[in-house]
Amino acid sequence: MTAVDTAGAMEMRGALARLRRATGLPVAFGGLVEPGRRRMRISELNGVATPALRGLAVTSGNGLGGKAVALARPCAVTDYSLSRQISHEYDTAVAAEGLRSVLAIPVVVRRRVRGVLYGALRTAQPLGDRTLNAAVDVARDVEQTLAVEDEARDLLTAARPEPRGGSAAGWEQVREAHAALRALAPRIADPRLRAELLQACGLLTRGTPLPAVALAPRELDVLACVAAGATNAMAAERLGLRPETVKGYLGSAMRKLGAHTRGEAVVAARRTGLLP
Repeated sequence: MTAVDTAGAMEMRGALARLRRATGLPVAFGGLVEPGRRRMRISELNGVATPALRGLAVTSGNGLGGKAVALARPCAVTDYSLSRQISHEYDTAVAAEGLRSVLAIPVVVRRRVRGVLYGALRTAQPLGDRTLNAAVDVARDVEQTLAVEDEARDLLTAARPEPRGGSAAGWEQVREAHAALRALAPRIADPRLRAELLQACGLLTRGTPLPAVALAPRELDVLACVAAGATNAMAAERLGLRPETVKGYLGSAMRKLGAHTRGEAVVAARRTGLLP
């Protein structure tokens, strides 16, 4: 399993617990769509009584989850084994777990189904809109987390190549990537990916910070945004802070760097290797 798969599985695992709390459904399970294939494998289980569903490969279009993958929209049945709305390739596993009413919510990122979250009852009764909407909200949270992690990996890929010939344009791209990585890191739930982002930020700088100059992480985040041309308001929006908080961090960074203006602070930070 790749690091990407591991991070996704961890997020799905946490989502199942949230789905049960939000909906009151006693059983939740799910998994990720296999890269390059039109099938999803159930890898995460919560509240199950048997291992019948573990590792089940669900092909797009087949069963309830496969239908959710194919249509990229939520699907639900009141009695799984008797439903005429789905095909029945997986009835044996579903019956072994004793499931009747089931919902399946696709996790869609960048218009691609990345996984499916299921919730289920062991009795045949309609799953109302409130239950369905609560499950959809959990799936949306997963989508946002995976989208942020995708963006982070894209930025890492873009930031790794050295600027050609050390040109001004090349360094400008590096500086923009550095600012974006600094802004994104606090939003990353996966600790390994977050550490990789911050390590990449360090590799993008051209020197070693002087021992006498030590900026707090948020001071450096703000200064990286300023270096990329952001106003205080823009930096606040990017970092999820209040404008006055950004102003405070910037003022503190300027004092530590002995700078009287924003521009002087950026130049000083670059000279000491705090910024690329």
